[in-house]
Amino acid sequence: MANKVKGLPAPKQKGHLTAELLGQFVRAKRTQSKLRLEDAALLCNVAKDTLSKIETARGGVRFESVLQVCQMLGIELRVTPWEDEAENES
Repeated sequence: MANKVKGLPAPKQKGHLTAELLGQFVRAKRTQSKLRLEDAALLCNVAKDTLSKIETARGGVRFESVLQVCQMLGIELRVTPWEDEAENES
């Protein structure tokens, strides 16, 4: 009998996003979706090791893979616009 996946709470974000914090978000979303690591990797079309590296913030993962995992798990990443310094100089 397969082990049941226990959903983890989403982490609290204080300050800037880090690789460690993003990994915690990915793991929380995966476990809340009741997906084992193997099943989530298959769903996201990445290797199990790649997903594990993302969740544990280990290096050696292509940014494209991180974006793919976030998209497939329904995690939205945003870039906040900033003022363009060139516009302020005119």
